[in-house]
Amino acid sequence: MTKALPSRRESAIVVAALAIWLAVTALCVGFRPEHLWMALLLAALFFACPVSRKAVVALLPFIIFGISYDWMNIVHNYEVNPVDIEGIYNAEKNLFGITATDGTLLTPNEFFALHTTPLMDFLGGVFYLCWVPVPILFGLWLYFGGQSKAYLHFALVFLLVNFIGFAGYYIHPAAPPWYVALHGFGLDLATPGEVAGLGRFDEMTSLGIFHGLYGRNANVFAAVPSLHSAYTFVAFIYSLKSKSPLWIRLLLAVITVGIWFTAVYSSHHYIIDVTLGILCSLLAYALFEHGLMRIPAFSRFIDRYARYVNPAKVNKP
Repeated sequence: MTKALPSRRESAIVVAALAIWLAVTALCVGFRPEHLWMALLLAALFFACPVSRKAVVALLPFIIFGISYDWMNIVHNYEVNPVDIEGIYNAEKNLFGITATDGTLLTPNEFFALHTTPLMDFLGGVFYLCWVPVPILFGLWLYFGGQSKAYLHFALVFLLVNFIGFAGYYIHPAAPPWYVALHGFGLDLATPGEVAGLGRFDEMTSLGIFHGLYGRNANVFAAVPSLHSAYTFVAFIYSLKSKSPLWIRLLLAVITVGIWFTAVYSSHHYIIDVTLGILCSLLAYALFEHGLMRIPAFSRFIDRYARYVNPAKVNKP
């Protein structure tokens, strides 16, 4: 039978990991009350019962994603490499420029800024709100739907996408389109996060969601690649590989394409950023499924991990 309480070794690992996370965050990032509340919640779920313990361990890839995003505040990417502002703007215009009626060559972002509609403002806000919640909900559906191994593959590829994307942020820091529209090509490291075109959704709904989200943006100069464009695309890929009904696959496809369009429409990303985000997803998938999973030791580890977190085996020997 599965133990009601974790072993001493498991307990020590969890307590040590939470302590290290809180200590590093407090010393290097800045402690906030939600850090403590999250640590207490994770500890409570881990020690509460076998089902919640398995769920916490299964959610580790998403937990590590959240911590790693927060920890990017330790060293900002603009401290590692120079920020690309004008170069990527000109590249976008040369590759995807749209000629206006007066003959001016515009980036797609500039074109859409002149041709907004209330319908697209609303739909764009809805699509963009899906970028993290929908992949997590899809993962939970896989996990509690008896597809723990498919879930684990999806969750780990999701995490790998983030690591590749975060590396891209440091290799090539780049300003988003809205930065050029508001500040030109000069570098101002004190620039706060900006809702850009998504502000129209906030004004329309009076919810202020995006003002809250982008007010806490970890790094303004992290536009390349667009991880907004990657997350639901990874979920879509694994909806095709798993036992997912057609409606879920179609829904993920629509949301994914909607996010790709909104990223450009709202001036948060260039088409270049979106394309690189899609390539990040494909690279992470290929590295995991056709690289790491072909290493026998790694494949055995994933099998053990999947068996450990399988909620169907809580009461089985």
